[in-house]
Amino acid sequence: QVQLVESGGGLVQAGGSLRLSCAASGRTFSSYHMGWFRQAPGKEREFVAAISWSGGNTYYGDSAKGRFTISRDNAKNTVYLQMNSLEPEDTAVYYCAAKVQGPLWQIRYGSEYDYWGQGTQVTVSS
Repeated sequence: QVQLVESGGGLVQAGGSLRLSCAASGRTFSSYHMGWFRQAPGKEREFVAAISWSGGNTYYGDSAKGRFTISRDNAKNTVYLQMNSLEPEDTAVYYCAAKVQGPLWQIRYGSEYDYWGQGTQVTVSS
């Protein structure tokens, strides 16, 4: 069992930056691939970024490429999402998720994740 707690969301102006954190409980954090997803009101959940259990592989959704960076610190049981050049279109609830190790081609699909956090709101004003 893994419990995930996101933090770092808030209100920021367009062009600004935020760093989201996701702290995981348990001693097996390094066994999980980790992902960030987001959901805006009235829209479907969207893949943002993911990182393999070792940190050696990272993946980004089209909206995140070139602006967001995912990283992890297995010693601190924490995964991060650095978000730069934020746009109003990035406004959403951001969720952290953990996936038991498996084929990396599944890492973009929310349905493949086993545990989810409660989400943190990110609001970007124009």
